[in-house]
Amino acid sequence: MKLLTHNLLSSHVRGVGPCGFPLRLRATEVRINPVELNPDILAQMIPKVEWVALLEAADTLNLVKVPKGPTEGYEHDEKLLRQMHHMLLEVDVLEGTLQGPESGRLFPISCGIPNMLLSDEETET
Repeated sequence: MKLLTHNLLSSHVRGVGPCGFPLRLRATEVRINPVELNPDILAQMIPKVEWVALLEAADTLNLVKVPKGPTEGYEHDEKLLRQMHHMLLEVDVLEGTLQGPESGRLFPISCGIPNMLLSDEETET
């Protein structure tokens, strides 16, 4: 699971408040997979990133620190673009868990795929 994917996922367990984001990431196996840098696409992604969730995930995985949000002229900042590219697209969490912030519900990550399926009890209204 890429950190870009993590940045989009939330928990929807019934009976829990509206705050199912961000999911707490716990990785037991991580792999770095080099991907070709495309600065134009990355510059379009950066404003859509939920920075708090990304910074928390990066901290959990002991990744390089980035600013607390996009800085003026980020689309021309090669160092920032490379850091963001690495974090969002090259870091793959192969095994671990995602945990709902309110429910505490654990969602397993296996072979790089997060299993976000809920049981009937968790979805019934």
